[in-house]
Amino acid sequence: MVTNTSGKKKTAIARATVRDGEGRVRINSSPVELVDPETSRLKMTEPFRIADEVRDSIDIEVAVEGGGVSGQADAVRTAIARGLVQHTGDAELRDAFMEFDRSLLVNDVRQSEPKKWGGPGARARYQKSYR
Repeated sequence: MVTNTSGKKKTAIARATVRDGEGRVRINSSPVELVDPETSRLKMTEPFRIADEVRDSIDIEVAVEGGGVSGQADAVRTAIARGLVQHTGDAELRDAFMEFDRSLLVNDVRQSEPKKWGGPGARARYQKSYR
């Protein structure tokens, strides 16, 4: 059985394919153990700390694009957690993920606000001179 899921954070999009296998996890065709920086690797493997007994029986292939390092890590984390829940069909696992952190199963839809005229950023305005 093959399950396809996705995860989003800012402009990063991760697409995960979960199938029965030997426990291999690959991010953009390289093993998750080689992901740098370490904080991103830890964030990506968070779902396995909650569902540790499931990891040895499935293979996960994740393709991630867009955004930065942190956004991609969050998107991968969501895609993997959703894939685990859909592939196993386990309601207890879903509840455990929701209790740990809701963003494991729910995309973070917040986006950065675009810059507007009359200022250096989205909200800040150029200063007025009083002299």
